[in-house]
Amino acid sequence: MAAQISGISSTCSVASFKNQSPFDSLGSIRSSTLSFSSNLNGNLSIKSLETRTSQKSSTICSAVLIEHNFEQMEVDTTLSPRVNSVKPSKTVAITDQATALVEAGVPVIRLAAGEPDFDTPAVIAQAGINAIREGYTRYTPNAGTLELRTAICKKLKEENGLSYTPDQIVVSNGAKQSILQAILAVCSPGDEVIVPAPFWVSYPEMARLADATPVILPATISENFLLDPKLLESKLTEKSRLLILCSPSNPTGSVYPKELLQEIARVVAKHPRLLVISDEIYEHIIYSPAVHTSFASLPGMWERTLTINGFSKAFAMTGWRLGYIAGPKHFIAACNKIQSQSTSGASSIAQKAAVAALGMGHAGGEAVSHMVKAFRERRDFLVSAFRELDGVKISEPQGAFYLFLDFSHYYGTEVDGFGLIKDSESLCRYLLEKGQVALVPGDAFGDDSCIRISYAASLSDLQTAADRIKKAILTLNTPSNI
Repeated sequence: MAAQISGISSTCSVASFKNQSPFDSLGSIRSSTLSFSSNLNGNLSIKSLETRTSQKSSTICSAVLIEHNFEQMEVDTTLSPRVNSVKPSKTVAITDQATALVEAGVPVIRLAAGEPDFDTPAVIAQAGINAIREGYTRYTPNAGTLELRTAICKKLKEENGLSYTPDQIVVSNGAKQSILQAILAVCSPGDEVIVPAPFWVSYPEMARLADATPVILPATISENFLLDPKLLESKLTEKSRLLILCSPSNPTGSVYPKELLQEIARVVAKHPRLLVISDEIYEHIIYSPAVHTSFASLPGMWERTLTINGFSKAFAMTGWRLGYIAGPKHFIAACNKIQSQSTSGASSIAQKAAVAALGMGHAGGEAVSHMVKAFRERRDFLVSAFRELDGVKISEPQGAFYLFLDFSHYYGTEVDGFGLIKDSESLCRYLLEKGQVALVPGDAFGDDSCIRISYAASLSDLQTAADRIKKAILTLNTPSNI
């Protein structure tokens, strides 16, 4: 009801009925009272309803219905400006669409999601099973168990050269949550978040959720999609609060060499307000001779770096939903506060499994090495296959499991029965419709000239997908369609 009813009170009296039919008229209540006051501007009518029994004596309380006969106003369905400023994730949308097609019987090959196709290593899965059997199923401390945070500190020291204590770690429900909490913790309305493009789809939207302004700095395929320190320096202002770096990168697979990170660090050091989020979720999925460098390990950068990592990618634990953030205690305490009022602590079972993951050896040991070897084989196959296509530009990825290909050579082509291929989104729609392969358009990542292919799929699926894509692309070269 559009208006509010206030001050309504009612009293139901006790009424005795003898030898009356249960179907006597409603007006036969011997005693009932109702008093109310209202600020409604409409007319109200009151009806008393009751149920009688055939017993000689019954106790009945009348129920009161208040009806309104004025026109109901429409409900205000407006949303928060913060929410309206955020775009939905295209990777999620396309993955959901492809899944729906598969469920409908269409043989779509899904290469959109960033999810390893390997099973979680057995030792990790068994640790989770043991946690359930041993009753380890209750809430954990908000920031994560001391056991896991201690293991994370050990890992960061031995593998990344970073010294932290457990109170400088917060374990969250995935690295994605860790990043969002970091941005919310340090950004004020109007602050600028520097995002090199191509970028992971969620970075700019997370900045908007914090009422900050994303500032996109483009990098080109000729530069292997790596940020130019000179461009960074030219765009920094007194409003610049965060720089987000992702190495190895989603969506490009590019890895920042240590020398380039040192140049970026020298620029960062000139700006006291500027902090850095270093997203290192793909650090173990890297192909030699490329080497991963943690940004916080560079001189002067520990104090201003928030390091993000997790278990989803390298350990094939996407469904376990577990990530973490490490950094100076002041910032981490703020992230912990946000988490305490949102999700609280992460899954107790997943945390036990994560301890087992970190106990598998340096960089995940043999199990992770086996996965990386398979990813490299798939990368090499796809790079070789797409180099056969005229006009396609390739930056060979040095890490992660994505290929970010420039297909802009084919934009502007009219296709019979489909229409104009004018950008990355229409090209991906064409490849889904004609080739039955689900890919993500590059405009979702800030570069409309490219499309992203995830090679977290079996080699046989990738071979079939590559054949379908090549056939669909070659069709665009026929004279009838140009």
